[in-house]
Amino acid sequence: MIFVKTETGQQALKERHGTALSPRQRSAFILFDGKRTVEQVLAATAPMGITMDDVQSMLDQGLLHASAAGGTPADVNGASAAAVASDPATASGQAGARNAMERYQAAYPIAIELTAGLGLRGFRLNLAVEGTTGYDQLVQLAPKLREAVGDEKYVRLSRALFD
Repeated sequence: MIFVKTETGQQALKERHGTALSPRQRSAFILFDGKRTVEQVLAATAPMGITMDDVQSMLDQGLLHASAAGGTPADVNGASAAAVASDPATASGQAGARNAMERYQAAYPIAIELTAGLGLRGFRLNLAVEGTTGYDQLVQLAPKLREAVGDEKYVRLSRALFD
């Protein structure tokens, strides 16, 4: 199942305050772009502790809705996160070379971690990383990230983006 942000969700993302999204949920919420399946988002955010309960909470708050491209009309009209999680037909394999989406999913949490480690001086860069919606945008920020964190710390991000 594929979920996308609702207008309410987009507004909550922009405002940053007054929303029921925790910082870890916010990271997962950003990844719901209408291209990734819920399984892919959960896999990418598992180290942060994101679960299906978090996704269900976002659905219940009206921050996400099912994409028409994400399943059959019956799935879209009556989908719940729990139903999606229990559906083995939505599971995806991890064979072959990584595509841009998989690279982005691997690199995004690293980029957030690196910019968060910069403290206040990395605030704008952190916002820029959070605003990315795909691999190409994160690649465009890579030189700035490298300059800010140094070559030694940048190696992890470089591997996630380019290996």
